[in-house]
Amino acid sequence: MTEGQALDIMNQLMWQAMIVAGPILAAILLTGLIVSLIQATTQLQEITLSYVPKMLVAALMLIFLGPWMVGRMMQFALTAIRMIPNLG
Repeated sequence: MTEGQALDIMNQLMWQAMIVAGPILAAILLTGLIVSLIQATTQLQEITLSYVPKMLVAALMLIFLGPWMVGRMMQFALTAIRMIPNLG
């Protein structure tokens, strides 16, 4: 395996990680922003009001996007395994 091949595989791995994790992180970020705006307007500063909605959104996103995420990861793994004989 050359350095170029290793860097190409790592580049693909990083892109796949961003694609898989991106929707969940974006949903959590948006939820945190909405909760922060609500807390700022109502002046209610309860710490659990920021964590519980984010955890619920993350759990719901994992439930709904879980099969897609696993499919993407499996496709990448199968592609990487199929590349092994050609790395020589």
